[in-house]
Amino acid sequence: MSKGLVTIFGGSGFIGRYAARALVRDGWRVRVAVRKPHLAGDAKLAGPPGWVDLAQANVRNRMSVERAVEGADAVVNLVGILFEKGPQNFEAAQREGAINVAEAAKKAGVKRLVQISAIGADEDSKSDYARTKAEAEKAVREVFPEAVILRPSIVFGPEDGFFNKFAAMASSPVSNVLPFLPAIGGGKTQLQPVYAGDVADAIAAAVNRDDVEGKTFELGGPRVYTFKELYDFIGETIDRKRYAFPIPNFIAKPMGLTFGALWRVPPLAWGFFGDPPITGDQVEMLKSDNVVADDALTLADLGIDDIESVESIVPSYLWPYRAYGEFHQKGEA
Repeated sequence: MSKGLVTIFGGSGFIGRYAARALVRDGWRVRVAVRKPHLAGDAKLAGPPGWVDLAQANVRNRMSVERAVEGADAVVNLVGILFEKGPQNFEAAQREGAINVAEAAKKAGVKRLVQISAIGADEDSKSDYARTKAEAEKAVREVFPEAVILRPSIVFGPEDGFFNKFAAMASSPVSNVLPFLPAIGGGKTQLQPVYAGDVADAIAAAVNRDDVEGKTFELGGPRVYTFKELYDFIGETIDRKRYAFPIPNFIAKPMGLTFGALWRVPPLAWGFFGDPPITGDQVEMLKSDNVVADDALTLADLGIDDIESVESIVPSYLWPYRAYGEFHQKGEA
């Protein structure tokens, strides 16, 4: 017998799949609310037959959001974008979408709302990503004061867009000739990567526990790294020595703005050429460290003490970027 129903907006994405599995494991039925259910069938594999269903919803469309939360005991909003592409923009996806979800959850009598934000969320930030994350937090609190807000740092796991991205760059033909990786601002920015499975456990705890209402938690892994240290780790893991090439912010910013503008129009906006290498907004984010604040509530306050490290997880999925894949021996590159 299940505990009830949890609707997850963005549940077919990277973190959403982990969250769905964690909630099913804890006895919840899950409704995965996505824009294109016909492309998200594998999300139902997060649980046994009948435990995970799909619903069509777009957080920018109030009526579809209300349908998706109907009958739910809890709602998790994971919707967010790292860069603007085509019609997708930070204001609509992160701020307005969060408001729609919070208002629909309140109207439906949902008992628990979990809003996924990000470390670095700041209404005064020059980064539109960080600013709209903060504005979403504030708006959600006004509509649904009991909401639980989770702020993860960089999230890693086999499907991540961070370690995979830079490992792909380090193993590209160009990098084999020019063994350098761009280090925005000198690579000194500090990050505290957190495993997707631990974030999922935090989401499940936020749904299950009665002592978390109205609280904000910052989620980080067991160690803080500089960007350059992570580059070195990736190079060591895939046995491809790469050097961090410092790019000052005054050069990186116009480069990022150019890439960002190009990815707002077809054909790049259609996704045929992957994600932009860097955007102006991401350059702004890299000017600030992305680590858990000293006075923040953390994973430990959610009862999660056994936290996975980068070293324990990442090597298990970066092997395809080695010169000879899983059969590669050190020094063969």
